[in-house]
Amino acid sequence: MKTNTRKLVLNSILLAIGLLLHQLTPALGFPIQPDMALAMMFVIMVLNKDDYKTCLVAGIITGVFTALTTKFPAGQIPNILDKTITVNVMFAFMYIVYRLPFLKKLSEKKKDTIVTSLLLPIGTLVSGTSFLLAAKLIVGLPGPFSALFVVAVLPATVLNLVAGLFLFKVVKMTLSRAVSA
Repeated sequence: MKTNTRKLVLNSILLAIGLLLHQLTPALGFPIQPDMALAMMFVIMVLNKDDYKTCLVAGIITGVFTALTTKFPAGQIPNILDKTITVNVMFAFMYIVYRLPFLKKLSEKKKDTIVTSLLLPIGTLVSGTSFLLAAKLIVGLPGPFSALFVVAVLPATVLNLVAGLFLFKVVKMTLSRAVSA
């Protein structure tokens, strides 16, 4: 029970940090802001790689949080749909990658870093694509899909990779120090 409570508190704190980062991140000149909550969701997924339920709940909560803070007109439902789709697709992806033969020889720390490095850009592409498709079907897009993909999703992919790896390193370092204390 103690481990579950600890995991629940840690995931809650990480989700709250993701929400704050998402709310405070400016659009940086792009029509859609980078999604720091999504990056934090991927960090939570790597930390809970063997727990589908925890990852799914984190994805749904991230979707609700980003829906509450979205700057996209009528983007609430597309945000919830995109995070739910993304967490499922990326959990399956993560499950496969962790079982690749060449990763079995590496330390857990290196495995997590490699998986995170793959999860962040691919997951951001999945999320951005599913968000734009859901928005197109539900409320319409303010421009062509391809233009929005190039102008918003591709830059967000790069930003989420850099920011997400930084967040991952900070979280892992903090957890290792907290455990040893």
